Amino acid sequence: MAGKIRLTRRSVQTKSFALKPAAVKKGWVLIDAEGVILGRLAAVVAQRLRGKHLPTFTPSVDCGDHVVVVNAEKVRLTGNKARDRAFHYHTGYPGGIKSRTPAQILAGRFPERVIEKAVERMMPRGPLGRRQMGHLKVFKGPEHPHAAQNPVKIDFAAANPRNKRVK
Repeated sequence: MAGKIRLTRRSVQTKSFALKPAAVKKGWVLIDAEGVILGRLAAVVAQRLRGKHLPTFTPSVDCGDHVVVVNAEKVRLTGNKARDRAFHYHTGYPGGIKSRTPAQILAGRFPERVIEKAVERMMPRGPLGRRQMGHLKVFKGPEHPHAAQNPVKIDFAAANPRNKRVK
């Protein structure tokens, strides 16, 4: 058997990719929330903030985009969630537990908090998640002060017929 060559099968090794923080290029995205369902919007915004839409996604690096959401007061909730769901908070005083419905918050002074809290609950908890949440900008009306960054407009409502609710 001295003249025979023995061939073995080697497994193909692939290199894993890890993005370096210095190589991150952040973009700006604009999403109009008029008539859009809250949970669907929050899921897409959280995905953009984390950078999971990119092929270079690295879980431990802030590689997501800056997201600007306008018309926050015109977001929709399906079913009776706007009326039946309650968000509880505590004032810090004895017996100071309070609750508000999403309909009350949307009709109030800061309707953008509904979107911010929905996205925040879909983000990872910890220092990286808090830093990524800082890249979310939510505004009450159609105007925003980030026009100089030339955000790319994403037509989220037209992406899927279920994304928009007309009442």
